[in-house]
Amino acid sequence: MGSTGSTPALPGADLTFDPHWLPATEADALFAALQAGLPWTTHRLRIFGRQVDAPRLSCWIGDPGASYRYSGARFEPLPWPAALGAMRARVAEAAGVSFDSVLANLYRDGRDAMGWHSDDEPELGPQPVIASLSLGATRRFVLKARDVPPGQPPARLSLDLAHGSLLVMRGETQTRYRHALPRTARPVGPRINLTFRRVLR
Repeated sequence: MGSTGSTPALPGADLTFDPHWLPATEADALFAALQAGLPWTTHRLRIFGRQVDAPRLSCWIGDPGASYRYSGARFEPLPWPAALGAMRARVAEAAGVSFDSVLANLYRDGRDAMGWHSDDEPELGPQPVIASLSLGATRRFVLKARDVPPGQPPARLSLDLAHGSLLVMRGETQTRYRHALPRTARPVGPRINLTFRRVLR
């Protein structure tokens, strides 16, 4: 495994980031297995009262009963594939908590993105631990404060999530901050992001 990681400075957030957590050869193999082996689908999301296609492909995986509601849709988990079963235990060890589910997102190129949001659904509890493993092309990940005092710029942090990097968000991070993966006009290859979670049941 890679280095022990660092703690990016962001007021009120609890973040640990290791840009080299998974060795490149393992990251290469996992990316290839998931890109070819997962049943990627386009999720339909409700935005401002309209149903739209999400600008990425996704797959919800988890233990039986780890269903998840997001943007007006309910997702039932698919079984853990062999390639993710072992990784689940390793990510749990790194984060210090157990996980029962993972949202896999495939960003095909720079036009695929994730808008501003927080992982604050009731199923995740008041202070969820979210472990985000990135594979493939490096993309910029941005966090910004949800509540901003008048006349002050929002606290903000940008991280380049590289192949094999692991970002763990804990504590009040989801309460205090939103995050996004912006579009980019740069020519970039595909990226897979795995956000490991625990659903309260």
